[in-house]
Amino acid sequence: MAATHTTTRVIWRTVAIVVIAALALYIVYRLRRPITWLVLAAFIAVAMTGPVNLLERVMKRGLAIAGAYVVAIAVPLAIVAVLVPTMVGQAEDLANNVPEYAADVTKFVNDSKTLSNLNEKYDFTSEIEKAAQELPSRIGDAANILKDIGVGVVNSVFAGVTILVLSVFMVAGGPRWKDGFLARQPRDRAERIDRAATHVAHAIGNYIGGAIAQAGLAALTAFIVLSILGAPFAAPLALVVFFFDLIPVVGATIAAVLIAIVMLFVNFPVGLIVWVIYAIVYQQIENYLIQPQIQKRATKIEPFVTLVAVLFGSTLFGVIGAILAIPTAATLQILVREYLLFRRDTLDAGETASAGGPASGATGAAPA
Repeated sequence: MAATHTTTRVIWRTVAIVVIAALALYIVYRLRRPITWLVLAAFIAVAMTGPVNLLERVMKRGLAIAGAYVVAIAVPLAIVAVLVPTMVGQAEDLANNVPEYAADVTKFVNDSKTLSNLNEKYDFTSEIEKAAQELPSRIGDAANILKDIGVGVVNSVFAGVTILVLSVFMVAGGPRWKDGFLARQPRDRAERIDRAATHVAHAIGNYIGGAIAQAGLAALTAFIVLSILGAPFAAPLALVVFFFDLIPVVGATIAAVLIAIVMLFVNFPVGLIVWVIYAIVYQQIENYLIQPQIQKRATKIEPFVTLVAVLFGSTLFGVIGAILAIPTAATLQILVREYLLFRRDTLDAGETASAGGPASGATGAAPA
């Protein structure tokens, strides 16, 4: 009877655990958007801790937080404000000249026997010329397109502002929260947690610095190549490379494809061929040499782990996962290292206590 009662309790306990786990997963799924915002806010807050602490040396913390965030927001806005009007004007010029560029493409294809045979089979030049003739008239429809995506832009702005506000609160209250939490822990555990948190903050800050340096190098080299090839707006295109290169692995490819489309109509075929070769070679160098080495120095992660983390993160969570993959891997590495140190110290303490016990007993038994 007692055995039956025990079995029933085990079954109900198992069912309760499964139901609670399912409810927890469902709640997490329903709250996935605000959870994502919180993760991004925490990432930004950790990244802003360094500049805030630096400014705090010469001003109050509140002013330091405000100053750091104003600079962080103002710099990209200023860049966009300066370059967007130029990009819009040059894009209109490019659109108006597209029919001429398309005619040059057709002439080049007709002059090549191989391409001419392919054109007779697939007739791709007529499609290019047709699209080129329609493109200038479609420029006027940009307002309608922007109107259609207006809701998405508003939602993105709302999300961005919310994430920034959350990160400001985290930066402002972070030290107080950490000190309160550590005050409730044993001294040795508090020291370990504080050390791990400091290492995580340094790793994320170094990762951001490394990512910016990598993107800056990619933008600079792209600007040089595009200037040599005579691209009409090399600086804005280099800025596109900079922002996309902040996305690990796939960002550089997206930027390269966008610029290749531009080069198709600007400098065909020489410019397009040179740009494609450059993009392929540089991306391989960046993915397997520049990025792993920069992030290895910044986050102390092996290049192999860096690539695997980015692949896993991008597969699971898309662009956000790719961006957060490396700092997440660095954080896990730090936590595992601290746990192993804790286990080693615990085992050493246990062995010392075990070795000291018999010795003390023997010493105490001798006088008797």
